[in-house]
Amino acid sequence: MIKEKEYIKSPLNYTGGKYKILSSIFPFFPKKINTFIDLFGGGFNVGINVNAKKIIYNDHMSYLKEMFSFFKEAETDFILKSIKGRISEFNLNEQNIEGYLNLRKKYNKSRDILDLFLLTCYSFNHQIRFNNNHEFNTPFGRNRSCFNSSIEQNLISFITNLKNKNIEFSSHDFSYIKNYEFKKNDFVYCDPPYLISNAAYNDGKRGFKNWTEKEDNELLKLLDSLNSKNIKFLLSNVFIHKGLKNNNLIEWSKNYNVKFIDKNYKNCNYHLKEKKSQTQEVIVYNY
Repeated sequence: MIKEKEYIKSPLNYTGGKYKILSSIFPFFPKKINTFIDLFGGGFNVGINVNAKKIIYNDHMSYLKEMFSFFKEAETDFILKSIKGRISEFNLNEQNIEGYLNLRKKYNKSRDILDLFLLTCYSFNHQIRFNNNHEFNTPFGRNRSCFNSSIEQNLISFITNLKNKNIEFSSHDFSYIKNYEFKKNDFVYCDPPYLISNAAYNDGKRGFKNWTEKEDNELLKLLDSLNSKNIKFLLSNVFIHKGLKNNNLIEWSKNYNVKFIDKNYKNCNYHLKEKKSQTQEVIVYNY
């Protein structure tokens, strides 16, 4: 198992990434994985760190698929040179909102995938948001966000590992795996938008499909179907968040194994009790 200090961190830093809890969830992954399907790949913090013969990254936001595909195929030096050229061209820094808005305007005309990555570096909380015309509209992250040396090193390490691993990229609705031809030791990891979190990636304001109770129930039924076919899965989710409960998820999970991950990212046994903490984060698995 990879030690925590050796984990690769995605260069995308938006809310919802699982980097900080990799050491808590990886011990529960199967020891032998043929194909690893990261069904809601997002920033790819989980999938990039998995040891598997083949890794499938899937996310319904097609721009993420395009970005990671580009990172895998393009030369690292070219990527870094292009990024630093843009920073110089638009005088990007933590205070220059005009430069950020000019780059945002340019991206919304050209749809250059590297410009999108750079926008996320300078956007508020590194969020990725679009309007209904798929125009990037995240506000500027003044005095908070920039392309710094830490992101640069994360990017270099991330790109290196993308190139060294057998990774395929797709951009489908999660239901596509209904027709996937699974083989022995294939494993499905699910980190969907959390129904009760109301996070930025779950508010229906990113130009992509929102996550509602309908999608939540469809996913649980899909996981039941995988279980009936003896396909291993692990689901990351929350039972309780800021006083809200996902009662349907709690009831469904009783058919499987559940582990809590507390706010300090430590594992504890499954005892469903009311807690004063704002969030009860869990993993649910069928093996």
